[in-house]
Amino acid sequence: MIITKEIYKIELYTIKVIPMAISAIYLLNTILSYCYIDLPILSWIGGLSLLPWLFLYLSSFVFRFCIYHRMFLYYIAVCNILSYIDYTWTLPISDRGLFLLNIIIAGIFLFVILYLKLKVCKHLRKS
Repeated sequence: MIITKEIYKIELYTIKVIPMAISAIYLLNTILSYCYIDLPILSWIGGLSLLPWLFLYLSSFVFRFCIYHRMFLYYIAVCNILSYIDYTWTLPISDRGLFLLNIIIAGIFLFVILYLKLKVCKHLRKS
């Protein structure tokens, strides 16, 4: 099969958008879980193990994506590490405390992502 320019563009776009979609699903799943709404399909669609995460991370370097695109992958990694620690050792905080911690982490990442999108990546395009 010959790889056409259109297929290449679709692949590039997909690799850029997938971390954003997964991050949104992680955040939505966190909010719904706190409200006692369990939608296993969110974990099925947006759950990410280590190997696919490594593929997306490596691809972001191969295709020379801006740091802005990697921030979503870092958010996913932090969420997975926090979940693993809580699952393995049970963090000594309440459900509300864990929810607030997740929201604070999401807020920090969203702030950094917005900053990078508006300042750093914009500057890189002009160079």
